Amino acid sequence: MERILQPWPWYVSGPLIALIMAILMLLGKRFGMSSNLRTLCSVAGGGKAAELFRFDWKAQRWNLIVAMGAVIGGYIAINFLSGDTAVAINENTVEALKELGVKDGGKEYMPSLLFGVEAFSSIKTLGLLLIGGFLVGFGARYAGGCTSGHAISGLSNLQLPSLIAVIGFFAGGLLMVHFIFPLIF
Repeated sequence: MERILQPWPWYVSGPLIALIMAILMLLGKRFGMSSNLRTLCSVAGGGKAAELFRFDWKAQRWNLIVAMGAVIGGYIAINFLSGDTAVAINENTVEALKELGVKDGGKEYMPSLLFGVEAFSSIKTLGLLLIGGFLVGFGARYAGGCTSGHAISGLSNLQLPSLIAVIGFFAGGLLMVHFIFPLIF
């Protein structure tokens, strides 16, 4: 008999996230994934080209371990702990996605139109990825952190700038999905 795997319920995963945040706060650390990109650039010698990357990256080794754990944990979760990867979304949304060319909307977390290997064969998609990557990187730097840093770490520390950033992230996401995404596709 095949075992059906389900995501961890909120009452397990939520307290685990809170526990990790409490430990980081007690250790005087701040969580965020975008800071890992800065650290990786510093490790790779980015300090020779830009002042932003001139800092003691060894003090951030713990955060690189967190990033590595996120990658390894994601791999384990999708390959060993996940059953059906279909996303439970409204049928109207699935139909709207199909009209935009996303044929596997609702079937996978990452539609192949946007995340498949074939996306790299289109100049339009490559351009969108480059522009999107630049905007995300610029936005994370301008906002003083990424969504995970502000939404998890900043809000748990009751920081008003993080609340403003998270509101901006959600507003930007809604704007993108409802107005810009349909224009692109």
